[in-house]
Amino acid sequence: MGNVIRMVCLAAFVAALGSAASAADIATVPVGNAGNSVDSTPYGRFGRVENEYSIGKYEVTAGQYGDFLNKVAGVDAYDLYYTTMSRTDFGSGISRAGGGTAGDPYTYAVDPAFVNRPVNYVNWGDSIRFANWLTNGQPTGLLTGDPDDDAGLTEDGSYDLNGAMSDAELLAVSVPDATQRAAWVGGSKPYYLLPSDDEWYKAAYYNPGTDSYFDYPTSSDTAPGRDMDDASGNNANIYGDPYPIDSGKHTTLVGEFQNSESPYGTFDQGGNVWEWTETFHYTSYRRLRGGSLYDDDSFLLASFRLNISPSERSYDIGFRVSKVPEPATMAILVLGGIGILRRRRKQ
Repeated sequence: MGNVIRMVCLAAFVAALGSAASAADIATVPVGNAGNSVDSTPYGRFGRVENEYSIGKYEVTAGQYGDFLNKVAGVDAYDLYYTTMSRTDFGSGISRAGGGTAGDPYTYAVDPAFVNRPVNYVNWGDSIRFANWLTNGQPTGLLTGDPDDDAGLTEDGSYDLNGAMSDAELLAVSVPDATQRAAWVGGSKPYYLLPSDDEWYKAAYYNPGTDSYFDYPTSSDTAPGRDMDDASGNNANIYGDPYPIDSGKHTTLVGEFQNSESPYGTFDQGGNVWEWTETFHYTSYRRLRGGSLYDDDSFLLASFRLNISPSERSYDIGFRVSKVPEPATMAILVLGGIGILRRRRKQ
């Protein structure tokens, strides 16, 4: 029945969107040096990755997430939208209109000032559904809430969600292991994922020139500043005075801090918003990395990680994606601490 509904309503749905639903263009950078040395710390061993991969150059933006919502969440069967996203102070400027039914689907608009700022209020499930949608080629369709009907949209691709929404269901979702990732290399399409903890850590802190690790994801062992106009680099959107630092908007544009990228060329792996990783922690948590605009520089250290419930949404949580490359990108690639458990208060 769900397929019939989708076929009947899809034409009207696309017409209602008009030009609002453009393709999400995800810029990635290659992370080579497969089998790199591990960072052995008092808190664990991190950063060794056996395969080559790519990772988002920037955090996923409100504009990109808005494209996703417009393509699949006319009927928001999996609560991909959170109403506080609409705020233009500590939200991400994404507003919603419409009735949310097949006959009167939701449409989404992104405030122009937030198109290139990171999306927030996304939980772990939202993040991997976005990754599945990218893997599936950014299709357009109406979610029904039936996982069989929604296969090919958000419920399969890189992850099999089968309708998972609760903490228990999201914790039970299997993530592709190294063998599966290796099997995807050389396939007919790229597979998008959340980075594993090691993939995220390597992209942020590993220095391939010295086979060592920086303390901060700004290619530095010195704590970053927070000056948007400083061309010398080593800056991030972190807590300080004055606050916030960008005309009353709490997040900054992705890539705002010039000459502050990691050795692989990623921006904002420190500050702006915390970023989900795939990693499962103990029995009740998924892992976040990178600190946020509400935290001081100590939260950006390689030794710091945050573990929370996967259904959690917050003003300071976003994500970036990684990618197992298709064959056309492989030649480029060949050339080429303190654990914290806390529950977050929603605002």
